[in-house]
Amino acid sequence: MKSVRRLFSIFLVVSICISLFAGCDKKSTGDWKIGIITGTVSQNEEEYRAAQTTKQKFIDEYGEDKVILQTYPEKFMDEQETVIANIAGIAADPKVKALVVCQGVPGTSAAIDKVLETRDDLLIIVGTSGEDPNMIADRADVCFQMDELGMGTAVIDQAKKQGAETFVHYSFPRHMSYALLAARRDLFKENCEKYGIKFVDATAPDPTGDAGPSGAQQFIIEDVPKKVQQYGEDTAFFSTNCAMQPPLIKSVFQQHAIYPQPCCPSPYHGFPAALEIEIPEDKKGDTGYVIDEIRRINAENDMTGRMSTWPVPVNMMFIEAGAQYAKQWIEGKFKEKINEEKIKECFTDYAKTDDGEEIAINISLLEENGKQFDNYFLVLIDFIDL
Repeated sequence: MKSVRRLFSIFLVVSICISLFAGCDKKSTGDWKIGIITGTVSQNEEEYRAAQTTKQKFIDEYGEDKVILQTYPEKFMDEQETVIANIAGIAADPKVKALVVCQGVPGTSAAIDKVLETRDDLLIIVGTSGEDPNMIADRADVCFQMDELGMGTAVIDQAKKQGAETFVHYSFPRHMSYALLAARRDLFKENCEKYGIKFVDATAPDPTGDAGPSGAQQFIIEDVPKKVQQYGEDTAFFSTNCAMQPPLIKSVFQQHAIYPQPCCPSPYHGFPAALEIEIPEDKKGDTGYVIDEIRRINAENDMTGRMSTWPVPVNMMFIEAGAQYAKQWIEGKFKEKINEEKIKECFTDYAKTDDGEEIAINISLLEENGKQFDNYFLVLIDFIDL
C-alpha cells in the first residue's frame, strides 16, 4: 500500500511539473541579465529609448525582465566618478553577464578597469566611444563606431550634391581632442578644398560645461541665422554633438540652408523634435513613417533634398543589435567574444525595412597608424534624401 501511495505521489509531482512547463508561453534559458548604459533623454533621447525598447522586447520574449537600464550623468566630464560608479554598480550584480554601453563617454575605460577587478567573465560592448581607440579597444571586448573617417569624405560628397557652397563645422575643444573626430574634421576641410567649398571651423559651447545643453542649444539657435546671412542659403551645417541636433535642424529648416546628416545619422536623431513630428503610438519604432513625415514637411516648405541622413538609426542599432549579440553569446550560440559574422547578422537583422528588405551596411575594422584593431568595427551606410 505504501508503495502504491509513493508511486502515486511521484506521478502527481511529475504531472504538476509537466503542466507548469506546458502552461508557460515563454521559457527562460537561464538566470542572466544584460546591463545597458546610455545617456539621459536630454543628451540623446533615441539611445535611451532604444534601451527601453530592448528591455521590453526581452520581457516579451522571456516573460521576465532581462535588462537593467542605467544612465551616465549629463555633465559626465565633471562627474566621471559617477560614470564609473554607475557602470560598476550594474556589473556588481552576479546575474549580469554582459554590458552594452552607448555612448562610451570619457570615464568608460576607467569604469571597465573597475569592473574587471572582480568580473572577467563579462562580455563588454561599447558603442560610439569618445575615448582613444587604443584605450577603449584594450578594455572592451567589442567596439562599434560610425566610420568617422569614411564620413569625412561621404558627408562632403553629399553636401556637394545638395548644392553647398559653404560648410560650417560646429564643435568644441573636448570633442576635437578625440582622435577620430579631429581626423574627420581635417578630412572635411580637405574635401571641401577639393570641391571648392568654403570650410568654416566654428566653435560652440560644450554642452557639458557650465551652461549645460540648454546653453549650447541657444548658441546654435542664435548663430545659424548669422552664418546664413554671412554665407548664403547654400551653406551646409554639421555639429559633432547630439544635444545640438534639434536646434540645428530647426534653424537650418527656418533658414532654408543645407543639412547633410546628424552627428549620429538617424531619421530619429533631432528631426522629430525640430520639425514637431508627433509619432502615434502605433507608429513607435516605424522608421519609414518618420522618414515619410520629414519628407512631407520638407516638401511643403520647399526644402526637399536639402536634408539627408542614414536610413538606419545607428546608435539605436548599436544598442539593440549589441544586446541581441550579447544574448546569443550568453545563451551559447557562439563561444568567442569577437564574432564578425554574428555582428553582421545582428546589424542586418536590425536594419531590415518593414517589407523585409535588407539595407546595405558596410562594416570594416579600424586601422590607425598601421595598426588594425580586431575588435573595433566601423559602420558606414549610404544616405537617403529628405
